[in-house]
Amino acid sequence: MSSDLWQRCCERLAAEMPEQQFNTWIRPLPPGVVSDAEAGQVVSVRVPNRFKLDWIRNQYAPRIEMLLADLAGQPVKLELSLAPRDGQPAPRPVAAAAEVAMAAAPSAALALHAYNGTPAAAVVAPVPAPSSPQVSHAVSAASRSRLNTSLTFDTLVPGRANQMARTAALHVAGAPGQMYNPLFIYGGVGLGKTHLMNAVGNALLADNPNARILYLHAEQFITDVVKNYQRKTFDELKAKYHQLDLLLIDDVQFFAGKERTQEEFFNAFEALLAKRAHIIMTSDTYPKGLADIDERLTSRFDSGLTVAIEPPELEMRVAILMKKAEAEAAVMPEDVAFFVAKNVRANVRELEGALRKILAYSRFSHKEINIQLAREALKDLLSIQNRQISVENIQKTVADFYKIKVADMYSKKRPASIARPRQIAMYLAKELTQKSLPEIGELFGGRDHTTVLHAVRKIGGERTKNTELNQQLHVLEQTLKG
Repeated sequence: MSSDLWQRCCERLAAEMPEQQFNTWIRPLPPGVVSDAEAGQVVSVRVPNRFKLDWIRNQYAPRIEMLLADLAGQPVKLELSLAPRDGQPAPRPVAAAAEVAMAAAPSAALALHAYNGTPAAAVVAPVPAPSSPQVSHAVSAASRSRLNTSLTFDTLVPGRANQMARTAALHVAGAPGQMYNPLFIYGGVGLGKTHLMNAVGNALLADNPNARILYLHAEQFITDVVKNYQRKTFDELKAKYHQLDLLLIDDVQFFAGKERTQEEFFNAFEALLAKRAHIIMTSDTYPKGLADIDERLTSRFDSGLTVAIEPPELEMRVAILMKKAEAEAAVMPEDVAFFVAKNVRANVRELEGALRKILAYSRFSHKEINIQLAREALKDLLSIQNRQISVENIQKTVADFYKIKVADMYSKKRPASIARPRQIAMYLAKELTQKSLPEIGELFGGRDHTTVLHAVRKIGGERTKNTELNQQLHVLEQTLKG
């Protein structure tokens, strides 16, 4: 019964996988071709594009091989390969396990994936020689699309903070126009929203160089609307935006209060969704939190998938520093990376700035990178932090934010409207100052250090699960750091 082995495997997969996942990744695949080999059977499957190939290999291949072997009653090897395009011969089959990814990926990148438990980033196609017309075509396509070619899935450090957004973006890259349309990514500045959007654009362009993709900041769209409004050339605007396969638009909060811009964006939005083009947007807040934007637009923004990117946790900040140092051909010792990551918490952009300072200081002074050198290189940044952030400042900032009195921070009152902001202030005091738990307790009306510890653990634990709380804490941290 080898002829229907693939069909029976797909039926088993359909029964155990979520329907949406099965319909996106498995159902569209052509039937697997079964052949005999010395060690058992081989099932060869042609996958239509590189990103589906990578996703299926990482997410589903081991399970598929297991089911095939179970159904066949003997070992079965799954071979995945790219389907040939335009009459080109197919590339050699790729083994189902992660052998190829491991051979291609640098050890540091593998360590990051292992730490995070996420699949390896998309395998990048071999880069042709500079003289190849394929390169010049790709470069011109990226140029027309306004994509930053260095912002790919491969250069993005994965972690808990961006895991959901990254997974959704990979889905879009593998199956544009299908799931998660529109994809709305929100979070504070410098957390990697633009990187993810460009990664999807670059992935799609690598797979299909003729794809019509455009990345732009919301302000550029506003400028285009104003220009076309002055010239009365709205057909030009439609020709530019309504024919795209993928629209990537950054910082849609800038549309606030601009009625004509919102009208034109709504029209473009509807036209693109009607032709199954994909739209990805970013913002500093979730759709319903956007001010002065028409409700019919915000409801459209929320109609696909809305995901947050959060400030990176300590281990992810360390991983980012080490990977970016590696990209600069520099060695960042782990203890130095931890020192920097503990002191630079806000976002990825600040981490990059700190790393540049350390590398420059090391090169100019001809000294090896160590904690002492990092302390010297970042002394201005560290002194500003130490000077600005005090427990008293935290108490005042949190009290203002939650509209309670500063005196409530020290009082014995226990209603939730006061106790919760007080716990948040304790958590921030532990995170942002060098004070010990007893010292913090003393500054909160002589409370015991166990009370402070409880608050720190409670808020810290909730932060990882509660997106709204995490966003509030991020705003407070940014405010306190000036």
